Amino acid sequence: MADSSKIVLDDKNNGEEIEIDPSVLEVIMGIAAEKVDGVAEMHGDVKSGINRVLGREDRGRGVSVNIDDEHNLIADIYVSIEAGKNVPEIAIDLQKSLKQQVLQMTDLTLSEINVHVTGLEFPDDDNEDGSGTSKLFSDIDEKGKNESTRES
Repeated sequence: MADSSKIVLDDKNNGEEIEIDPSVLEVIMGIAAEKVDGVAEMHGDVKSGINRVLGREDRGRGVSVNIDDEHNLIADIYVSIEAGKNVPEIAIDLQKSLKQQVLQMTDLTLSEINVHVTGLEFPDDDNEDGSGTSKLFSDIDEKGKNESTRES
């Protein structure tokens, strides 16, 4: 009998079971999420923080996978987004990318992917060209002024 925290696949070729630990899916999704344009950083839990302090790489950082009572796979991902990017677009891109990677590598389908945006990453203020956070906000302010001027 398989552990309930493991994901069990039936190997149709030889009639045996294959167990996949949820941490394997977390690593797959962590790597895939890092490649999505607009994702600045993944945020993890206490275990991830300890691994970072110890200098260990934690590829599943910021991702957790759970199996509900009906054997559905549910993922939660915690990310910071690059400032100035469209958050809903990035969230949708993340969901698509993660579903595709998990399906391609394991033949498993994620029932639900919850994207938690926990922060924004701003460009450095001390860039050589003087651009940075203040430039980002001045651009936003200009857009607001232009839009409000047009409406008048």
